[in-house]
Amino acid sequence: MQNIAVIGGGLAGCETAWQLAGRGVSSTIFEMKPERFSPAHENSDLGELVCSNSFRSMEEATGIGLLQREMSELGSLVMEAALKTRVPAGKALAVDRLKFARYLSSALESLALVTVKRKEICSLDDPELSGFDAVVLAAGPLMSDPLAQSLSAVIGEQSLYFYDAIAPIVSADSIDMTRTYWGSRYRPGDDDYLNCPMTREEYLAFYRELTAAATVPARDFEQEIHFEGCMPIEAMAGRGEMTMAFGPLKPVGLPDPKTGQEPFAVVQLRAENLERTAFNLVGFQTRLKYPEQKRVFAMIPGLEQAEFLRLGSMHRNTFVNAPRVLAGLELKARPGVFLAGQITGVEGYLESAAMGLWLGKSLGTELPLPPRDTALGALLHHLEKEDRGFQPSNVNFGLFPGLNIRAKKARRKELHAERARKSFHQWCLELPRTELEKERPGRG
Repeated sequence: MQNIAVIGGGLAGCETAWQLAGRGVSSTIFEMKPERFSPAHENSDLGELVCSNSFRSMEEATGIGLLQREMSELGSLVMEAALKTRVPAGKALAVDRLKFARYLSSALESLALVTVKRKEICSLDDPELSGFDAVVLAAGPLMSDPLAQSLSAVIGEQSLYFYDAIAPIVSADSIDMTRTYWGSRYRPGDDDYLNCPMTREEYLAFYRELTAAATVPARDFEQEIHFEGCMPIEAMAGRGEMTMAFGPLKPVGLPDPKTGQEPFAVVQLRAENLERTAFNLVGFQTRLKYPEQKRVFAMIPGLEQAEFLRLGSMHRNTFVNAPRVLAGLELKARPGVFLAGQITGVEGYLESAAMGLWLGKSLGTELPLPPRDTALGALLHHLEKEDRGFQPSNVNFGLFPGLNIRAKKARRKELHAERARKSFHQWCLELPRTELEKERPGRG
C-alpha cells in the first residue's frame, strides 16, 4: 500500500498519517474544518482538543503512564507534541491546547508524503476516496450524521452506537469479599456475578447521598435523550426513593447464603475479564463528578476501600462493536476500510491516538501484535474480546492479564508496570529494524 486516505484530522488521523509517512507511505487527510465545524470545534487546526487539555497521569505505575511511554518509544507525533507544549499539571501531562494543535498541524503540513485536504467526506463511497489503496476512517466521537449512516449501512445498525454509557470498574483485590457473595439472579449456584447486599438503612443512606451528589452537566452538543437501559444511576434515583430497588438493585432471585433471605437491595458486580481481576458495577453509568463517585460508591457494602480502575461517565460518542465488526482494525464487511481512534471502542485522547499509531505502523505489514501485558497490547486485545455487552474502555490494569501473585495494591501496580516494560522491550527487539527507527519522517 502506497497511498492511503485518512478521513478525519483528529489525534488518530494525525498519528496514522505521521506513522505512514515514517514508513514512506503517502496519505491524504480529509478534514472538514474550516468548511464545516462540529458543535464542539472552534479552530481550523488539526488535532484540536475539545474537552480536557490533560493526557492524564505520567506515572508509569498506571496504565496511561505506560501507554505514554510505549507511544513515545514508537515515535508518536501526539506524544512529541504533548511534551513540546506541556504546561504545569503536577504528575499529569497537560498541554497548551492551542499550541498543541498548531504543532500537529505544522508537523504534518510540512511533510511531502502528507496532503491535508480541507473537505468533508459524507460517505465511504465518496468519489474522493477512489484511487486510494485503503481508507482509514478516523472521524471522532462527533462524526457527522451522513458519514455515520454510511458506516451503519456497511456494518449494520445494531453495531454502531451514538451515546456512551460507562459504569465504573473496580479492582477485584480491593473488594471486601467478606461482605459479598456469588450468584446469578434465580440461579444461586452460578457465580457469574458478585453481589453486594444492602439493608434498608444502607440503601436509603446511599439513595440520599446519590441524589444529592454533584454531577457533570451535559455540554450543548451532548443533549441527548437517553434510552431507559442506559439512564444515569442518579437520574434513575431521582425518579423516586424505590426506583433503583425495583431496577438494577432489585434483590429478587438473589438470596444471601448467610441468611437464606433476599436482601433489601443488591448491587451486582460483573467480571471484566476471565481472570476476574476487575469488576464492573452493573447499571451504574453516571454523570457524577469523579470525587463524588468515589465517595458515594464507597457506601456500597464491600466497596468501602475500592480501587477504581475506571470511573463512570456518559457522553456523546460514536463507536462500533469492535469484536463483531473488526478484524484487527479492518471492517469485516468492507475490506480495505480501516478504523482508528475512539470509534474503534477505546476511551481517551491517547488511547485514540494509539489506535492511529498502531494502524499507521501495521497497515499492509505483518507486524506482530504487542504482547497483551503491555498497554498497547491490552487495548488491542480489548477490541478483539467477545463480550456480552462490549463497552469502550480506556487503558487500565483491568485489561491486563492477571499477575497471579498476591501483593499489596501499590506493589501490584509496580509489578504490572515492570512486567509491561520488559515485555514491550523484548517485543521491540524482535521487530524488523525499520520498525525500530525513531527519527521523524522527512520534511518536504
